[in-house]
Amino acid sequence: MGVKGFVEGGIASIIAGCSTHPLDLIKVRMQLQGEASGTAPVQTLRPALAFHPTNHAHVPITPPSVPRVGPVGVGVRIVQQEGIAALYSGVSATVLRQTLYSTTRMGLYDMLKTKWTDPNTNNMPLGKKIVAGLIAGGIGAAVGNPADVAMVRMQADGRLSAPQRRNYKSVVDAISQMTKSEGITSLWRGSSLTVNRAMLVTASQLASYDEFKEMILKKGLMKDGLGTHVTASFAAGFVASVVTNPVDVIKTRVMNMKVEPRKAPPYCGALDCAMKTIKAEGPMALYKGFIPTISRQGPFTIVLFVTLEQVRKLLKDF
Repeated sequence: MGVKGFVEGGIASIIAGCSTHPLDLIKVRMQLQGEASGTAPVQTLRPALAFHPTNHAHVPITPPSVPRVGPVGVGVRIVQQEGIAALYSGVSATVLRQTLYSTTRMGLYDMLKTKWTDPNTNNMPLGKKIVAGLIAGGIGAAVGNPADVAMVRMQADGRLSAPQRRNYKSVVDAISQMTKSEGITSLWRGSSLTVNRAMLVTASQLASYDEFKEMILKKGLMKDGLGTHVTASFAAGFVASVVTNPVDVIKTRVMNMKVEPRKAPPYCGALDCAMKTIKAEGPMALYKGFIPTISRQGPFTIVLFVTLEQVRKLLKDF
C-alpha cells in the first residue's frame, strides 16, 4: 500500500505539472522582472506621436524604465519572440521534478496520514496534517532540487540575450553542464529555499485541501463529488500561493543567478537576495508573479486531486 501511494501521487503530479507548465513558466518570468541582468533594457514601446521642442533649451533625457508586464502580456511576448513552443521550455525538467519531488511528498504524506488517522473516528487533527505536510514536503524537495534548479534555468533562458543564454538541450544536459562548469553542489543551489517552500506548500496545500473538503461535507454545502473536489482544491491552491509566493520569488532568483569565475555571486544567500530585492524593488516585489502563481496553483491542485481520485479507481484492484 505504501508503494501504491507513491505511484498514484506520482502519476497525478506529472499530469498536473505538464498541464500547468506554461503558467509556471510565466510565473518564473514575472518573478525575474526588475532584476538587474547586466544588459541594457530594450525599449519595446514607442510613442504614438513625437514633437520636437519649440525652444532650444537643453532638456535632460532619462532612459526609459522597462514597463512591468502582466501575465497575459508576458505570455504574448513569449509567443511573439520565442514561438508557442517556448511555453513548454523546461518541460522535461518539470517531468523529472514531479517524478522525484511530488512522488516523494505525495507518497510520504499518504503514509503519514494513514498512520496518524484515528481508527475510531477516521479523523486526523489539522495539526498532524500540517506536520505530515512539512515532513513530506521537506524530504521531497531535498530529493528533487537538481531538477528544480534545471527547470528554473530552462524556463528563464529565453529572457536573456543570445550571448548570455545557457541553451540547455534537456534536463539531463542541464544537470550535466551545471555539474561540469559549476560543480555538483550547484545542483543543490537554493536547496534551503526549496525545502522551506516545499514544506510550506505541501503543508498548506494538502492539509488545507483535506480541511476544506471535510468542512464542505460536514456542513452539507455539497456532496462528495467533483464540485466538492474542485472547490476544496482551488481554496487550497489559494492558501498555498499566499503562503509560499515570497519564498518562491527568492528561490527563483537564487537558482537563476549566473555565477562567473573569480567574481562575487549576485546574491550571497537567501537573506541577501531578499534584502536586495526589497531595497531595489520594494517589499511587494516578493509577490511578483502572484497572479500566475494562483492561476497555476488553482488548476494544478484541481488537476492533481481529480486525477489522483481517478488513478486510485484504476489501481484499486492492485
